[in-house]
Amino acid sequence: MGLISGELAKAFNKQIGNEFAASLQYISIGAHFSQRQLTLLAKLFFAQADEERTHAQKFVTYLLDTKGDLRIPPIAAPTASFSSAEAAVQAALDWEHEVTHQITALMDIAVKQNDYLAQSFLQWFIDEQLEEVVKMDRLLSVVKQSGEKNLLMVEAYLVHIEKAG
Repeated sequence: MGLISGELAKAFNKQIGNEFAASLQYISIGAHFSQRQLTLLAKLFFAQADEERTHAQKFVTYLLDTKGDLRIPPIAAPTASFSSAEAAVQAALDWEHEVTHQITALMDIAVKQNDYLAQSFLQWFIDEQLEEVVKMDRLLSVVKQSGEKNLLMVEAYLVHIEKAG
């Protein structure tokens, strides 16, 4: 017998697919910026893609550790292109809001089932989502303020943030 219910394992499997899909989407966004020679924006989104893949792996590991039924779902294709930098970053922010909703729904199941192991595991993701939403919201604000013709200013902002961090 596993340490995770079938219902929660099924929901975790769906989230694994969501995280892998996010990784692909962030690669697509990174490529959008790379093609425009905006290397720091590209680097930021390629790093975000790696982070999403790592999140998926955390769910895989959790399912394996708890003897849950691992069934990775089909992965949705990412949006291939964006009309502007703002549209690309808006897509990222929208995704982070969606993931926040998804993780909260997983926590709701864990709470309902009194699954304290899953609640502890999911708390890290809840904390992470605040950081991710804030990061993409700030980036979108900077992209909007600089405008499509001044994206080098966004690159300068990213240099500043890197130095401050």
